[in-house]
Amino acid sequence: MKNNQVILVVEDEKSLREALSNKLEREGFTVLEAKDGEEGLEIAFKYHPDLILLDLLMPKMSGTEMAKKLKEDEWGKNAKIIILTNLNETEKVKRELEDSVYEYIIKNDIRIDQVVEKVKRILG
Repeated sequence: MKNNQVILVVEDEKSLREALSNKLEREGFTVLEAKDGEEGLEIAFKYHPDLILLDLLMPKMSGTEMAKKLKEDEWGKNAKIIILTNLNETEKVKRELEDSVYEYIIKNDIRIDQVVEKVKRILG
């Protein structure tokens, strides 16, 4: 049941990254994983995923910084991103990232199947 859509999960928390990846793979997506923004940026530029699930607070390079660097790229400025965060500071995040982000998910408030539903909705 492959649908050929590629999702990049950029999350430093290994258990959450693996749980998201496993669920998305079971739903037929091809999943790439990165443990920090630096690795995430490298993978994003190499594979041009259809959607990026992006944690904000990570070592080496934050999700905010990664999203800004993506916007500087011809492909990256149109990348679809869902921000994963424990912060309830969506206004601050929106200002930092302007309007490049499709959705925000507060990790404490959501179940993995809800993340999958958002992914499916965004990718049509």
